Amino acid sequence: MREKKGPSVLQGFKAFLMRGNVVDLAVAVVIGAAFTNIVNSVVKGIINPLVGAIGTQNLDNYSTCLRAPCKQAADGTVTSGIQIMWGSVLGATLSFVITAAVVYFLMVLPMSKYLARQANREAARAGTKEVVEVTELEVLKEIRDVMVAQRSSGDDR
Repeated sequence: MREKKGPSVLQGFKAFLMRGNVVDLAVAVVIGAAFTNIVNSVVKGIINPLVGAIGTQNLDNYSTCLRAPCKQAADGTVTSGIQIMWGSVLGATLSFVITAAVVYFLMVLPMSKYLARQANREAARAGTKEVVEVTELEVLKEIRDVMVAQRSSGDDR
């Protein structure tokens, strides 16, 4: 007969799934995917027109020809030369910065402040309990000292 040496693979997998950080990660991925649509809309609807006031509204149109002459076919593919499409990198960078700013200012910063406030409250409660315990201990020591003093004065009579 075989003895079980530990939890089964299925039990280990269940424990892994039930840990809080796995569930938090899954929620973050779902929210991040939904949030991507909002950020892309902001970039296309607000940022691109603002940049378009200076140049073109589509950041993907910004490029530099590394080896001339750069010629494009009607479908936008480069037929000759080497073209650097830095406009699409700029658009992706703006999307990232906006996403990071919104996540930080609307999620991370408020949560950090809330957790710090909770930690301060817990520290204050722990400090109060410690003071009460020390005070009780001091009172008990004083009572003991008074009783010892009374006994010793009673023995002297």
